Amino acid sequence: MTLAFGINGANVTHNLPFSQACENNKGPILDKLANIFSAPGLVLEIGTGTGQHAVHFAGHLPHLTWQPSDHPQNYQLCLPRIRQAGLANLYQPRQLDVRQSDWDLPDTVDGVYSANTAHIMSWPEVERMFEGVAGIVSPGSAFCLYGPFRYDGQHTSASNLNFDQHLRSQNPSMGIRDMIDLIALADRCQLSLDEDIEMPANNRMTVWRRQS
Repeated sequence: MTLAFGINGANVTHNLPFSQACENNKGPILDKLANIFSAPGLVLEIGTGTGQHAVHFAGHLPHLTWQPSDHPQNYQLCLPRIRQAGLANLYQPRQLDVRQSDWDLPDTVDGVYSANTAHIMSWPEVERMFEGVAGIVSPGSAFCLYGPFRYDGQHTSASNLNFDQHLRSQNPSMGIRDMIDLIALADRCQLSLDEDIEMPANNRMTVWRRQS
């Protein structure tokens, strides 16, 4: 099954793709990213979807250059919103299939951000995402992964449990990932968990950093 990452339940509203989840969480996420990505640099977003996050973050963090990306079947979804925004520090979206061995990025990447992607990817795709991130960032650089997670096999809320069951009923390869598995994966990729931040709606902002 081919997945288009980062849609987050998108609907087309007023001729622009729109996700209510993105609208709800963009403010709290921005508050965290402003501290994590405080230095100038280029941030790669994996799974840009509607482009609501990309436009919001690039508009409020002018010291960053924001590079949207998404699955080849989905990467153009954000184009109308990005063109409408007309921000100089917001690049055109790139096709990115995390399964590819070469991500073909023209610029040095100083940080990576991805929201609500790990649970709609298969586990091998999550592994490739971590491996790919580790291969493009320098030591100390941050990889911010936002979404719901399990801990020691336990969900953090009944709603997350229901969401996980819904995902797995659609496709057994999808599902909310366990932090034990992610930490083990990250260690193999020379990434370490630096922060695990509680966010609204039973989500987390996990910050992984490239080891030296």
